[in-house]
Amino acid sequence: MRIRTGIALIFLAAFAFVAAEDGDSKESVIEQLVVETLVKPETCTITSEMGDTLRIHYTGRLMDGKVIDTSLSREPLVVELGKRSVITGLEQALVGLCEGQKIKATIPAHLAYGKRGFPPTIPGDSTLEFEVEVISLSQQTPWQKLVNDILPVLCLALVPTLLGLVGLYLYNKAHAQPHGKKKSKDKKSKKK
Repeated sequence: MRIRTGIALIFLAAFAFVAAEDGDSKESVIEQLVVETLVKPETCTITSEMGDTLRIHYTGRLMDGKVIDTSLSREPLVVELGKRSVITGLEQALVGLCEGQKIKATIPAHLAYGKRGFPPTIPGDSTLEFEVEVISLSQQTPWQKLVNDILPVLCLALVPTLLGLVGLYLYNKAHAQPHGKKKSKDKKSKKK
């Protein structure tokens, strides 16, 4: 498999730079996710979708270049898209990728760790940059699709039904006449 390199292709989910004044210095603030393709295989028959499982190597950096985390010195990270096992911006950047593809994702603070950050490593309102390589891609099986998509909807329908049945049972039980008292009243009326 030959890999096309050279000029990086840019895929923009949405792109916006806003100049912000901070004292005397000017700083660019990323408002939306920016995904740049660094390496893409020549043939890409299957792309990642929500529910698929990816094994990735990544390096996360602050915009000043400081590395905040990397998987290069350990096993690849397993990410099941849609399970929120990584930050929102990274999960969005992983949709539509091929096995063997390498990207650079610039993730705004609101799609990363927000105003609070992740002290002491990531300050609040930090834009992050991730370089990601997709090592492998496993598509969601029909059984997984059933469990992930249909089962939660089915459960949402069953819970109110079951609660209604329990309520009906308890209502009927509370309003039913006790058997012992009914018989004693019948005996008293027969004696008269």
